[in-house]
Order: sequence, then C-alpha cells, then structure tokens
Amino acid sequence: MHIVVCIKQVPDSAQIRVHPVTNTIMRQGVPAIINPYDLFAIEAALALKDQLGGKVTVLTMGPPQAEAALKKALSYGCDEAVLVTDKLFAGSDTLATSYVLASAIRTLDQENPVDLVFTGKQTIDGDTAQVGPGIARRLKLELLTYVSRIIRVDPAARSIRVERRAEGGVQVLETRLPALITMLEGSNEIRFGSAPDLFRAARAQVRLWDRNAAGIEDITKVGLKGSPTIVSRVFVPSSRARKALQIGFDPANPEVATQALLDKLLAEFPKVKKELDNKRAAAGERHE
Repeated sequence: MHIVVCIKQVPDSAQIRVHPVTNTIMRQGVPAIINPYDLFAIEAALALKDQLGGKVTVLTMGPPQAEAALKKALSYGCDEAVLVTDKLFAGSDTLATSYVLASAIRTLDQENPVDLVFTGKQTIDGDTAQVGPGIARRLKLELLTYVSRIIRVDPAARSIRVERRAEGGVQVLETRLPALITMLEGSNEIRFGSAPDLFRAARAQVRLWDRNAAGIEDITKVGLKGSPTIVSRVFVPSSRARKALQIGFDPANPEVATQALLDKLLAEFPKVKKELDNKRAAAGERHE
C-alpha cells in the first residue's frame, strides 16, 4: 500500500501574539510545530503500514523552513517526505492549498499508485477543516471525515471500514479505495521515534518540488490570485475586568445566602426576572 499523509507546519498557538497596532499575527520568535491534529493522521498511517506493509509518504506545502516538520514526521517512521514550495504559493487560502496538494498527490500517484490519503481534521491556525475535503473533491476520492478508528482495510477487496464521530453517536462506514480520511483528535497516540528512524531522518533528503515538479497546470489557481478568501482583520477580544461579588454565608442559615444570590442575579439580568414573573403570572392564572 502507498499512503500519503498531508501535514502542515503551524505556529505554536500557545505562544501566538497579535500586533496591537496592525492587528496581524506576530510570528517572530514563535516556534513552529507539526499541526497537532496531523499527528493522529501520521500515527494512523504508520499503524496501517505496520499491519499491511507498504510505504508512507508525508507531504506538505509551505516555505523552506517547513522541511523541519517533514523530518520530524520521518523520525516517527514515515518513509519519504515531499515539500512543495514556491514563491507563487504565498498567500494561498484553503482553496488554493487544496489545489496544490491535490496536484502533488496526483504526481505521486503517477510514480506509485496512492491507496489512502490522511489528513488531520483541521489545522490550529485556520480551523476551517476544508483542505482535506477539498483534496478529495479534486482527486475524486471517497471522503471519510472525523474518523476515530480504522476498523479494517482490505487491500485485496479495495475496501476500508471506519468509525467516525457523528452528531449524537458513532457511525460505522465502509467504502472503496482510494479514499481520503481526516483523523479525529484522541483517536490514537503518536509513537516515539526509534533510534534508527531518528538517525535516518537526520540524514534524509526531503524532496523539494516547485510548481512544475508538483504538476501545477494553472498558476492562476494558486497564491493570492487563486484565493477568494479575504481576511479583513485579526484581533484579540478585549478583556473585561469585573470585581467579584462576595455574599456572606452562614452554614446555619444557608437560605439567606441563597436568596441574596438570587436577588443579585435577578437584578443583574432584568430580562430573566421579567420572564420568571411572566411565568409565575401565567401559572397563577391557570390555577384560578
């Protein structure tokens, strides 16, 4: 089997700051990491490789420094890494990104047919969850989103069965290969890289593809030209400082503190008080 895992290098969201004047994200000094949701995709792909054999290729689009994220993925046990990087890709939104990655996967498929594509459910810097489905749509792959467990993959029958989180429960779905899967957080636990894989990753040569090597046929679909999404402003919500209210409490007479709390809440939220008064009045009329 040939499995492709799409990852993204993102800034560590715990250390992101927003410029107070320009309202733009300040990336200077913020460490870059593999998108946390993508780690679950990497582990799912490696688990299938352990079970069925084959090859795992990790793929990303980004600037040259994204090579570090790919080498990290190699240290976990992925076999090959491809970085699609070109100045024309700058400013790409999810639509343009899915076009670039789909073109790269199509090129990889020509070298070695791709059976499965994995992504994380979304990225922590965009939170749109659009790139995975966009790739599947462009490549006409079966799409399985929010997958929590791979139940079975049958290469001979060209089928896959999974569990996915659904509203109100869990769904068990089966479809044919090739397919694209977006993995849910908490679905597995990423392994520690073995010593041989760590040394191999340190020496590995990441394949660097520009727009031509990746098979980009239409440059108007990438970068700012191919990105209809416009981010008008990035901002931090303003903080609101409020003093805490203390209500005296006597353990021997808790009803007094309870009534004081209710009186304070009803005074703070007059709409709630009005609704309660209306309900009491309606209840009184029904009992007359």
